[in-house]
Amino acid sequence: MASGPTGRPATIYDVAALAKLSIATVSRVLQGTGPVSAKARARVDQAAQELNYVPLRAARSLAVQRHEAHGLVLPDLAGPFYGDLLMGYERWAGEHGQSVVITVTHGNPEPSRTVRDLAGRVDGIVVHGNALDLATIQGLRKAGVPLVLVAHPPLTGCDSVRTESAASAEALTTRLLEHGRTNLLFVGDPASSYDVSERYAGFVKALDTRGLPVPEPVRVPLTEEAGRAVAEQLLQATTHPPDGLVCANDELALAAMSVFATNGVDVPGDVVVTGWDDVMAARYVSPGLTTVRQPMIELGRLAAQRLHERVTGERSRARNDVLATQLVLRDSCGTQPGDVIE
Repeated sequence: MASGPTGRPATIYDVAALAKLSIATVSRVLQGTGPVSAKARARVDQAAQELNYVPLRAARSLAVQRHEAHGLVLPDLAGPFYGDLLMGYERWAGEHGQSVVITVTHGNPEPSRTVRDLAGRVDGIVVHGNALDLATIQGLRKAGVPLVLVAHPPLTGCDSVRTESAASAEALTTRLLEHGRTNLLFVGDPASSYDVSERYAGFVKALDTRGLPVPEPVRVPLTEEAGRAVAEQLLQATTHPPDGLVCANDELALAAMSVFATNGVDVPGDVVVTGWDDVMAARYVSPGLTTVRQPMIELGRLAAQRLHERVTGERSRARNDVLATQLVLRDSCGTQPGDVIE
């Protein structure tokens, strides 16, 4: 039996101490992951032999004090947005022998305490958007918890994975302006998330480029209820009604279109409506919803991969991944000859 300094079974920590190498380096040697020099490999092999340390595969998780589990912290699970993200994440994690523990912070009176408890049961944590405040994230990072941030501004020492927003929002808004829509409203609260703030920034840039005044955004949550309420309020407007709504997500846009249809407002004749995400309903409503497609399954898959790289020590330097988005033109924005319509 392997024996450590106190007579107990030797652990990877004992091997690392004897070899005078980091835990991450020893882990890479023992698990065969990541680049390791021949000299380091020889030192690990020598230390393991002296300690009679045998990293049996069945006991590997215990040997390296890993749980083979990821923590995924989300602000909410409502709406279609999170389904594809979770599908991509769990698919990759399952293929690589990792379980996923999901924590939702919305309505949680003490999210920081919950996440600190979670950190003791998983190997690393993925945080989506504004699920946690910056102080909590910084606290986890300083405690050495491997972290990946999704749809969040890059942070020193953490990996981040997000989709591109500003350029696509600018292109979408420019397209509306070029086709004669000059009284546009942005629907959604830029303060609610980094992604929405970037979409609003792209909207603003398109207007600024043409010297047009920038209206205040309609600051509402990204829900169907808010979309209906905004549309109902606009129906009461008697002066200068908008000729276009640039919505921060598809739920807002689809709800607004439903209210307009019920009240005889023609989309896109009277008002154009656009969304963001390209949820399934966007392609089946009439008129079809113009939107921006996000690769949500890929976003989830990549977040899982990046966390696994950090946990196993395969990579130590932080990286920031930005996935491309795609403008999807459908009839709700008013189509023109030559447009490629889905």
